[in-house]
Amino acid sequence: MNLNKILKNAFIVVLLGLVVTACATKKSVKTTTESSTEKKAAETQTADPIEKLDALMQGDVYIGSDTVGELASGVPDRVFFATNETILTTASRETLRKQAAWLRQNSDVTVVVEGHADERGTREYNLALGERRANAAKDYLMTYGVSSDRIKVLSYGKERPVDSGSNPLSWSKNRRSVTVKAN
Repeated sequence: MNLNKILKNAFIVVLLGLVVTACATKKSVKTTTESSTEKKAAETQTADPIEKLDALMQGDVYIGSDTVGELASGVPDRVFFATNETILTTASRETLRKQAAWLRQNSDVTVVVEGHADERGTREYNLALGERRANAAKDYLMTYGVSSDRIKVLSYGKERPVDSGSNPLSWSKNRRSVTVKAN
């Protein structure tokens, strides 16, 4: 009798284990040739607002491309910064290296590096922050062989937002420096 009860309980445990295993969802691994930016763009179209925000921001730095123009063909014109920061991200450095290479090939071109901030903070603070951001970009361009007399720095602070929203994504798009041809 005791053995019968043990076998019955073991059978029930195994049966419950099979049921639980059958109900478990399996994550599938996709192997596609989509690029990282294409995936992020697709995610933002179907995702809820929080997932959309995560797809367009890394930390609080904007990584999307919908507000990015081009200095020249294949050369993005802007880099983005974290809140109250002037430190260049890895993506920003890559963009500035492309700008520097293009500027070295086009030695007759002069540029203005515009510094921008989001709407938070005082006008004076944001003008100073925008100038520090523009100078960070200028210094990096100079590191890669662009003469300082070809680069002018101008700060707009919070006066020229690219996105007039009042949310983390809008703020991240506005924390930027933009390199513009001057001639």
